[in-house]
Amino acid sequence: MMKKILILILFLLPWTVAGQTPLPTTVIYREGDAYCREKCRLLISAPTDEARHPVIVWFHGGGLTGGKATLPETLCKSGHLVISVGYRLVPNVSVAEIIDDAAAAVAWVYANAAKYGGDTTRVFLAGHSAGGYLVSMLGLDKKYLARYGLDADRLAAVVPYSGQSITHFAERKAQGIDALTPTIDDLAPMAHMRADAPPIFVISGDREKEMNGRYEENAYFVRMLRLNGHPDVRFVELGGFSHGAMAEPAHYLLLQYIRERQ
Repeated sequence: MMKKILILILFLLPWTVAGQTPLPTTVIYREGDAYCREKCRLLISAPTDEARHPVIVWFHGGGLTGGKATLPETLCKSGHLVISVGYRLVPNVSVAEIIDDAAAAVAWVYANAAKYGGDTTRVFLAGHSAGGYLVSMLGLDKKYLARYGLDADRLAAVVPYSGQSITHFAERKAQGIDALTPTIDDLAPMAHMRADAPPIFVISGDREKEMNGRYEENAYFVRMLRLNGHPDVRFVELGGFSHGAMAEPAHYLLLQYIRERQ
């Protein structure tokens, strides 16, 4: 009960708006064929002052088969640099290629965020559902960012909202595995547990309203991170919120988390 009250208080807190949110800038971060150029785009909401701000790299949901880059208004009004990532989708590309798109986007952020008022010592990866899966893979399996000359441990934190920690269901479907049959292979964040990963803040919807046991999946993910010696893992269940509805209140928790870490 206390946790739910705390979450409600955080949700109702007044948030400081650092001026009007400007129109987003659109950037292609990966060259390729027409489909790649269409999907591999960033939407950028830059701060309006000259200070260096935390960077939120946001990954949309959609089961890796749908969705597109959008800028969550709540995050943009924080005054931080917010960069929303579009990526290619199954069945046009494989899940591994989508993770590589995500890594290429993060590499672009590190190379260019300063031009938009971002502080690359404070880069937070966050995403909902499929986006949560992607940020977990980037934070735990170091090979994806290493392809672009980046150490995943540079990340300020990884914040998956109701993400998959087992192998994503889009990949299981490609392998002919039923959606309700859990699998952990190299494309599962759970397969890459390590104590020296960046800080991780896992947010889940209500255990009775989440899809396909996603709360329990995330609870096990957090437990195994801790058992493997990770010293900085946080887990919150958003009571009363379904899988689809939990993203908006989770934004407020993310902003509070960023403030705490400063």
